[in-house]
Amino acid sequence: MGIQTVNPKQLIRQTAEALVSSKSKIRRLPGVLGLDGFVDHIIHVVDKRTSPSEFQKIPTLKAFAKRLGDAAGHSTNVELVTQATKLGGNGPIMANALASFSMPMTYIGMLGFPEIHPVFREFAKRTKVFSLAEPGLTDALEFDDGKVMCGKHETLTQMNWNNISKKLGTPQLIKIFSNARFIGMVNWTMLPHMSDILKQILKEVAPMMKGEKRYFFFDLADPSKRTADDLKNALALISKFEGQFHTILGLNEKESEQVAAVLGIKPAGKGQLKTVDAAMKIREKLAIHTVVVHPVQYAAAATAENAVYVDGPYTAKPKITTGAGDNFNAGFCLGMTNGFDLARSLQVGVATSGFYVRNAKSPTVDELIKFLQTL
Repeated sequence: MGIQTVNPKQLIRQTAEALVSSKSKIRRLPGVLGLDGFVDHIIHVVDKRTSPSEFQKIPTLKAFAKRLGDAAGHSTNVELVTQATKLGGNGPIMANALASFSMPMTYIGMLGFPEIHPVFREFAKRTKVFSLAEPGLTDALEFDDGKVMCGKHETLTQMNWNNISKKLGTPQLIKIFSNARFIGMVNWTMLPHMSDILKQILKEVAPMMKGEKRYFFFDLADPSKRTADDLKNALALISKFEGQFHTILGLNEKESEQVAAVLGIKPAGKGQLKTVDAAMKIREKLAIHTVVVHPVQYAAAATAENAVYVDGPYTAKPKITTGAGDNFNAGFCLGMTNGFDLARSLQVGVATSGFYVRNAKSPTVDELIKFLQTL
């Protein structure tokens, strides 16, 4: 299998045209996502304060690391300024982006229990939600070249199969999944019982689902803190979904390197070609439908028939970066579920992410079309 080459301008135009013609279809593509939920505090770190209300932020993660490193053996004061408090978690951000496209969404996760947390109330109006536990909390320290996610995860143990069975029920879960054209389970890393939940879905839910294959999307969410054996077992579980679903594994650049390492894969080439090769080899090793990898400036994906990369509309001065990958995933999965080919699905993904980081919100289909037309 060779790597498909694309004409960037032609691809952008064709993708915009495809979105125009499929707007009504998108409204008839129900999806379901889970299982996390966080309250995100978007934070800047003060470098120099110039007045009680004004300050210069530390611009880069590298500069922040130096500030902390210089304090070794001494001490230092770090002032954090909250810029926004918003819904968070890979699942809610991705589901919110899909809902912005007018895709009918159901969300199962941790949005507050027994009452929905205020930060998720607007989200709950746009999607059908089943909230089973209190959300986690994240302080997202954002810099121009990256971010540090400081999480408080005490409630995440409540997302387990026993809680799902008790508060939602297996028959209802079967019905929810059966009515969907697209299903996503994300944030495996932070949900300690996710592997067990996936096993139960394979055992209790998947065999009861009828009809044509749905797309089933997985996002590991930075498995750095999990052991190599944990990651291998999770990847083996994901492979088992391919029998009943078209399985998609989404990875950022760092995650693709971690997955390649535990699978004994050594991608060849440099830059985009290396990323495409990683996607091809991971997909072949796992024997699943699609692997997609999204570094900051481009994205690549591979199926059994095709492999391609697409450059993104990169900006060096984003308004927000937390959630950019989840918005990419939303756009890519929308394209795949809508019947777009691999290149157009990638183009929807990078454009959705590009719009999000520039505007600090997920686009509607019309906004995405206009954004594509400016590229």
